[in-house]
Amino acid sequence: MLDLHGDPVALTAALVDVPSESRDEARLADLVQEALRTQTAGFEVIRSGNAVLARTHRGLPSRVMLAGHLDTVPVADNLPSCVEGERMFGCGTSDMKSGDAVFLHLAATVTEPAHDLTLVFYDCEEIEASANGLGRIERELPDWLLADLAVLGEPTGGFIEAGCQGTLRVVIGAAGTRAHSARSWMGDNAVHKLSGVLARLADYRPRSVDIDGCVYREGLSAVRIDGGVAGNVIPDAASVTVNFRFAPDRTPEQAFEHVAEVFDGLPVTMDLTDSAAGALPGLGQPAAAQLVAAAGGQVRAKYGWTDVSRFAALGIPAVNYGPGDPNLAHRRDESVEIAQITTVTEMLRAYLSA
Repeated sequence: MLDLHGDPVALTAALVDVPSESRDEARLADLVQEALRTQTAGFEVIRSGNAVLARTHRGLPSRVMLAGHLDTVPVADNLPSCVEGERMFGCGTSDMKSGDAVFLHLAATVTEPAHDLTLVFYDCEEIEASANGLGRIERELPDWLLADLAVLGEPTGGFIEAGCQGTLRVVIGAAGTRAHSARSWMGDNAVHKLSGVLARLADYRPRSVDIDGCVYREGLSAVRIDGGVAGNVIPDAASVTVNFRFAPDRTPEQAFEHVAEVFDGLPVTMDLTDSAAGALPGLGQPAAAQLVAAAGGQVRAKYGWTDVSRFAALGIPAVNYGPGDPNLAHRRDESVEIAQITTVTEMLRAYLSA
């Protein structure tokens, strides 16, 4: 049994102690579904695979979605949870069972809501995007993702992190001619041809963009280099993989055009291997502005990519907000500061209550 009316800290421990690695969320989904059906009032509750969805139909002027993933990365000898001092340790404590616990607790205990609520607890967020439960829900149950604001319970240290950056990866290749390294002049060294690419990366000055008071700092970085045949061979092929994290005012197409401009004129090829759009913060929308006010203006830009991008693509303002430090996610010593669970709970309670 999950006690939704009790202490959200204890509820966090209860959620963490149910192993739920990606594609193995069924047991936890069963518990969440049963708890929502029996311990909340006014919610329609349905199941989609290993995702659980619930919503109210009170006719209130706005709808807020609280969304969190149920899955974790593989356990690393860090279950069950334990408390040491002011922190709770365990797989998923930060990413994001503590955020899920806050949402579940509020669904059961907010008695005078200011907004209709939709809860989405979904599966397979920690693995390939094609398996992500939100994508399945968008395809099969699109009306469940309609809202005036979406709050994703990712760990943010108790700050509202608005929108998210986009990301793309490009493989920049160079071709040459093989030769024996003792007669290097007989060849054409492909690795050397990448020197211009690395020089431009070293000289690159990233753009900073202020959107709705959130400053997004872009970054263009080499993340992998491939090349070489043997210790005595001039290589005839080499490549560098470049990752561009771009502000959400650019589309992926515009971001790729920018990367192409950076390396224009070099004797290289460019192959786009992956891209994902960012998400504008949309903090000027009424429901989002009210959340910022409730948080006392503690808002900053989200530098990583998260599922808020999916909501932004649907025209829904979205923010990341939850207890936990994102730098501790996926680590063997993953943990959450207990006080943050309480602080996030009370801030959201004030926002969700009339």
